[in-house]
Amino acid sequence: MGPLDAFWHLLNFFGPAIGVGLLAPLLAKLLWRRELKGVSWRRLCTWTTGLGAAGLVAGLVLFGRDGKMAGYGVMLAACTASLWWIGFIVRPK
Repeated sequence: MGPLDAFWHLLNFFGPAIGVGLLAPLLAKLLWRRELKGVSWRRLCTWTTGLGAAGLVAGLVLFGRDGKMAGYGVMLAACTASLWWIGFIVRPK
């Protein structure tokens, strides 16, 4: 596998975390506009994408292969927990 193939492989592996990490905060900011007014979109996206990627890696390690629905479930649980924690528990200063 060449470097370009490795790049595309990693991009496709982390693609679901990037997609959910960008879409979930956008929808959360639309649904809970008043509650999330003081939390920046960039902060929500950063934490959601990062913890979603960590969830994908944890699913890969835990289940031994990529693409299992349980691995995507771990990713979604991590994304949801990060949105809840950053958006509603940790208040902006």
